[in-house]
Amino acid sequence: MAVNYNKLWRLLTDKNMKKIEMQYKTGISGNILARMGKNEYVSMQTVEKICRELNCTIDEIMEFTDDNA
Repeated sequence: MAVNYNKLWRLLTDKNMKKIEMQYKTGISGNILARMGKNEYVSMQTVEKICRELNCTIDEIMEFTDDNA
């Protein structure tokens, strides 16, 4: 299994928000944002911060994919 944050990037586009703006509003670090850009795992605390700020649920910002695809 692999994680994919494409839903988050689309949601930010829909909200007319840049990644860096989300970073400042949520208080996440640049390193975490970079990890998400590479579809790497981040902590649930980070996911919670993003969901609270964007007023969404986890399934609206990320999904698990088959890493063999």
